[in-house]
Amino acid sequence: MTPKERFELFGDFDVDSYAEAARERWGKTVAYKEVRRRTAGYRATDWRAIRSGAGDIEADLAAVLAAGEPAHGERAMDLAERHRAHIGRWFYECPPEAHRRLGELYVADWRITKPFEEVAAGLAEFFRDAIVANAVRVKES
Repeated sequence: MTPKERFELFGDFDVDSYAEAARERWGKTVAYKEVRRRTAGYRATDWRAIRSGAGDIEADLAAVLAAGEPAHGERAMDLAERHRAHIGRWFYECPPEAHRRLGELYVADWRITKPFEEVAAGLAEFFRDAIVANAVRVKES
């Protein structure tokens, strides 16, 4: 992608910095290798589809949060499941336990927390809680 396309897609999010941190942390994992394999051929149109899908999930989840519904409620958990499917479609197979760990990262790493908080205050934690509740629901089914 061109620098202009990167900025249009990711804004001021430092993709290179995050990519380096991800490589250091997960570089030897199967999931990381799968992400690298899949995304190597993605073009700007793919990244737009990824961002659009993720943005829709975030906006819908923010609406659930704003409505005062609980993170362990049906709508929030359904959105968490939709997110898990989105990850599986574009990046790597994402079993519920892996998704739960990803949710924990949403509140542990400021680089990831910040974009959620820009959508709605408290969204990162709410998202994490919905992911955790959904992981329990999927495991029990």
